[in-house]
Amino acid sequence: MLPLFAIILHSGGGPLTRFEVVLFLLVAGSFILVGICRQILDDWIARTRGRNWPTASAIIDIVSVVSCVNGKSIYYIATLTYAYHNPELQMGDYSRTFGDKEEAEVWANSYKGETVTIHVDPRDPTRSVLREEDL
Repeated sequence: MLPLFAIILHSGGGPLTRFEVVLFLLVAGSFILVGICRQILDDWIARTRGRNWPTASAIIDIVSVVSCVNGKSIYYIATLTYAYHNPELQMGDYSRTFGDKEEAEVWANSYKGETVTIHVDPRDPTRSVLREEDL
């Protein structure tokens, strides 16, 4: 990115050359591509995280729905908080995003008091994952 700024500043502020435009578009495209690839990688990690960890039973004790504002749009995050013993009492949570408050509340309340299967990190029993397919 620094060479691009140096080229533009060195050109004296005159009209941009074809090389400068192509270089700028390549740099901008690279940033967009890295952002897309990072999101795909984050989604993949979230889907596969804890897949091979040992399982344990947990009870969903607390459910909550909070509203969040992102610019002009409002969305709702429903969170399921669960408790499990491995060997001591531990807690974890699972969140899901909704566009409608009532839908988020219905979804969260449907799991209150339910027993679910979680995956516990064998190296650190305080870390656990409730995977979407285990709900």
